[in-house]
Amino acid sequence: MEKFVERTLLYDFYGELLTEHQQSIYEDVVLNDYSCTEVAAERGISRQGVHDMIRRCDKILSDYEEKLHLVERFLEIRTKVQEIRSSTDCPDNIKRIADEILEEL
Repeated sequence: MEKFVERTLLYDFYGELLTEHQQSIYEDVVLNDYSCTEVAAERGISRQGVHDMIRRCDKILSDYEEKLHLVERFLEIRTKVQEIRSSTDCPDNIKRIADEILEEL
């Protein structure tokens, strides 16, 4: 899985478990694509401090995934539903239900 996609999925599932400060810095660097230098200058902290915070957050989010496996389960379910949906002999109501499940995910 691409690093950016993995990070965003981990943040989507577990980001609320980070502190507000961690969330804010992580969103700026990872999701909004600001450099560590830009975020550091804006917040009045060192670039190294921002870099360390991102590494720490990545570790925290990965640790949650190792324990809970929510992203892994999500990806498995999404793949299975897409397989059902793409089945050529699949009746319309099953495709509709598969679409609803994918929308909820």
